Amino acid sequence: MTIPVVTGTVVQGTDVKKTPLASNEGVQYDAPATGGYNPPVPIPVKSATATNIEDSGGEFDGNKGQVQPRRFRDVGFAVAFVIHILVVLALLVVYGDGMQYVGGDGGGGNSGTASLVTVVVVCGLFSFGVSIVSLGVMMKFATQLVKMALIFSVAMSGVVAVLGFMSGQLMMAILGALSFAVGICYAYAVWDRIPFAAANMNTALTGVRSNMGLSFCAYFFIFVAFAWSVLWTLAASGTMSALGQGSLFLFLVSYYWTHQVIQNTVHVTTAGTIGTWWFAPEEASTCCSAGLKDSFVRATTYSFGSICFGSLIVALVQALRQLNHMARDQEDCGILVCIIDCILACIESVIEYFNKWAYVYVGLYGYSYMEAGKNVITLFENKGWTTIITDNLVDNVLAMMSLAIGLVSGLIGLIVAEIDKANFQELGYESPGSVGFIIGLLVGFVLGSILMGVVGSAVNTVIVCFAEAPNEFAANHPALSDEMRSAWRQAWPTECGNY
Repeated sequence: MTIPVVTGTVVQGTDVKKTPLASNEGVQYDAPATGGYNPPVPIPVKSATATNIEDSGGEFDGNKGQVQPRRFRDVGFAVAFVIHILVVLALLVVYGDGMQYVGGDGGGGNSGTASLVTVVVVCGLFSFGVSIVSLGVMMKFATQLVKMALIFSVAMSGVVAVLGFMSGQLMMAILGALSFAVGICYAYAVWDRIPFAAANMNTALTGVRSNMGLSFCAYFFIFVAFAWSVLWTLAASGTMSALGQGSLFLFLVSYYWTHQVIQNTVHVTTAGTIGTWWFAPEEASTCCSAGLKDSFVRATTYSFGSICFGSLIVALVQALRQLNHMARDQEDCGILVCIIDCILACIESVIEYFNKWAYVYVGLYGYSYMEAGKNVITLFENKGWTTIITDNLVDNVLAMMSLAIGLVSGLIGLIVAEIDKANFQELGYESPGSVGFIIGLLVGFVLGSILMGVVGSAVNTVIVCFAEAPNEFAANHPALSDEMRSAWRQAWPTECGNY
C-alpha cells in the first residue's frame, strides 16, 4: 500500500503538537486545544512523495505504525513453503494416481452428471449475486441484523437443548441448556454495544463495496484452494499407498499450511486495501483500484514470507488435532484424547486470534510477522482496548448471513433439480429435490462465507485504523466517522471518550 506522509496537527490534552498523518492529498488538521471534538478542516500542505515513504520506515511508537520499506520479510518461510509445494507436486508425478473418468456408455450417466453440474453452476451464480446484494442489505439494516444474529445464536442453543431432551441425549440436552443460559446472560451484557458493532460493520461494508475486486480476489483463491485439495489428495494417497502411513503427519501439515496461506493472503490483501481506502479513498474506490492491486502484489511478494510464517504455526497445531481425532477410535485412551484435543483447541484459538490482528498490520504497513503481532497488541494495550477487540458481535452476523445465502441457494437448487428430475433419477437419486437442496446449500454457504470472510477482515482493519487515525477518517469519510464516534463513545465511554 502506498500512502504519502504529510504533517498535521492533533490534540493531546491541552497541548497541540505535530505528528505524522497519512493522507493522499496532504492536509493539516487544526483541532481546538480545549472542548469537544470538531470535524477537522482540511488545509492544503505539501505532501511527501510515494518514493520517500517507501525509503523511510520508522520505529513503532506504540500509537501508530509506520509504512516499512519494500523488502521481503521472513524470507526463509516463503522459501520453505515453495519447496514444500514442489515436493508435493514431485510426489504427485511419481506416486499419484491418474484421474480416471468412470462413466457408463455415454448415455444417461453423462446426462445425470450434466444435471449435477447445472445445479452447481446455477446455484453458484445465484449465490454470487445474492452475496453482492446482501452487502447493501447489511448496510441498510446493520443494527437490526446484529440484534437478529445475537438472538439467533442464543435460540440455536435452546433448540439444541430441546432436541437433546426429545431424543434422550442427556449430555447434549445439558450442554445445550447451559449454553442457552450463558447466551442469555451474554446477550443482556452486550445489548448496549449493538450500535458499536453495527457502526464497525457499516464502515467495513462501505470499504468493501468500494473495492468489489476483493470478492473476485477471494473467489480466485478459493478456486486455487480447491485445485490444491485435488492435487494434494492424489499425491498423499499415492505416496502413502506406496511408502506407508509414516508420512501422514507431514501431509496433514502440508494440507493445512497451504489452506492457511491462501486464507491469510486474502486477509492481508483486504487489510491493505481497506487501509488505503481509509487514508486515500481516491486510490481505493473502484472495483480493481490501484490500492487493491498494490495490496495484492505486496501480499504475494514482500509479505508472503510473513503469511507463511504464521500459517505454519496454525497448520502444525491443526495437524496434531487431526491425528488426535484419529486416535479417538482407541477406547482405552478416550479421556486422554479429549483432554489433549481441548488443549490443542485452546492453543489453536490463541494463535488464530494473534494472527487475525497481526496480519492487519502486515497488510497495512508491511511489518514482519512477529513485529506486526507485537506492535498491534502494544497498540491496543496502550489504548486500553484489550476488551474492545474481543467483541465478536459482527462475527455472529457474518455467520448468519452465510447460512441465509446457503438456504436461499438451496431452494434454487431444489427447484432446478425438480425441473430436471428424470436425469437425477437416472443417477439413482430417489429424491432429486433433496439432493438439489443440499448441493445448493453447500455451494451457497461456501461462496457466502468467502465474501463474509472478506467483510470480517475489513472489520478488523477498521478497528485498527480507528485506533490509530480517527482524524484522517473524519477528513475522508465524515458521515461514517460521525456514526462510529457516536457509537464507540456510547459503548465504551471510558476507552473512547476522547475520540
